[in-house]
Amino acid sequence: MEPFQYREGRLYCEDVPVERLAEEVGTPLYVYSSGELRERFLAYERGLSEHPHLVCYSVKACSNIAILRLLGRLGAGADIVSVGELKRAKAAGIPMDRVVYSGVGKRPDEIRAALEEGILMFNCESQQELAAIDEIARDMGTRARVAIRVNPDVDPKTHPYISTGLKKNKFGIAHDSARRVYQWAAGLSGIDLVGIDCHIGSQLTDTAPFIEAMERVITLIEKLRDAGVSLRFLDMGGGLGIRYRDETPPSAEEYCRALTTALKGLDLTLLVEPGRSIAGPAGIMVTRLLYVKERQDRVFYIVDGGMNDLARPSLYDAYHEIRPVRHHPESTRVAADVVGPICESGDFFARERELPPLEPGELLAVMSSGAYGFSMASNYNSRPRPAEVLVDGERYWVIRRREQVEELMALEEIPGWLE
Repeated sequence: MEPFQYREGRLYCEDVPVERLAEEVGTPLYVYSSGELRERFLAYERGLSEHPHLVCYSVKACSNIAILRLLGRLGAGADIVSVGELKRAKAAGIPMDRVVYSGVGKRPDEIRAALEEGILMFNCESQQELAAIDEIARDMGTRARVAIRVNPDVDPKTHPYISTGLKKNKFGIAHDSARRVYQWAAGLSGIDLVGIDCHIGSQLTDTAPFIEAMERVITLIEKLRDAGVSLRFLDMGGGLGIRYRDETPPSAEEYCRALTTALKGLDLTLLVEPGRSIAGPAGIMVTRLLYVKERQDRVFYIVDGGMNDLARPSLYDAYHEIRPVRHHPESTRVAADVVGPICESGDFFARERELPPLEPGELLAVMSSGAYGFSMASNYNSRPRPAEVLVDGERYWVIRRREQVEELMALEEIPGWLE
């Protein structure tokens, strides 16, 4: 069942009218469906049920601790990229032995904090990072469990900003250097080599690049075993796409079946790190129309949400479906630019989008914005970030209240010499 659908001309999230949420909580507003979050996570569990596995939700996609708690109770681990995300996962109750620490720029204090918490493993991105982790682990009298991220040089055929598996990308160790780096790392007393990691990009809509990357990684694993380096974990990252417009990505079950088939019976625990494919379709951003500006060749719908609230259209020229919260007849349409109040020409959600004629005060829902929506929001133009609401059937909870301008200034201080 779709989490967002019209009933008698009004858009609902599960059994709660979106209009009610906007009136009671205000706009702009992020709204998430707990039922959709559950179902999308459990689809991965079903797809991997016949193989040893761990589904580590990618915290960066949508990091609210209520959502992390919901997924953690279903058995999710966490894929993190900062000590802040480590603390979020811990606050949400996700066991630390289900946490994988990724990212290219881990600071020494972050490495130390993760070791103190006893995370499952680090996904290491460079030889210098391996040396840093080794030194810190030895200083702490422990060994750090590590997987090395291998860049397989596979074209994911996605937006260049979210491609991560090509030679020109900053991520991972080159495939043709990986065997040498593994053999070197095997001699480090503070490192326990337990796995191999591969992540080629985000918003992929075909399993072929995943399988090509996996086959290259499996060949490397077999060569490492022959050289005396035996691993326990294969982390294939995330990247499975969703439907924003007319994409036809495989289901999570299809994706998982393709991965487990490609494993060819290897005795490895498979890790996946989905984020967008769990949170994206489970969330919308609700914004209110402030003004309609008409020019000879252009109509602008000026709304109260801006690029600081949802950056993807400005950052990637990304498409999001936009629906009026009150259903309008299909007979008439206006080609409108949906724009925000930010002082940037790049502040838009849609350009020349076919929408009904709307009046100020009406509500719009920006669909499939649960991933990389609030988590990428900023305070540009000194704008407080939106509230977040989690819906469960007929009930809802404000899982993050709206910021206040005074809170934005709370960490700032005027020096005494300007008094």
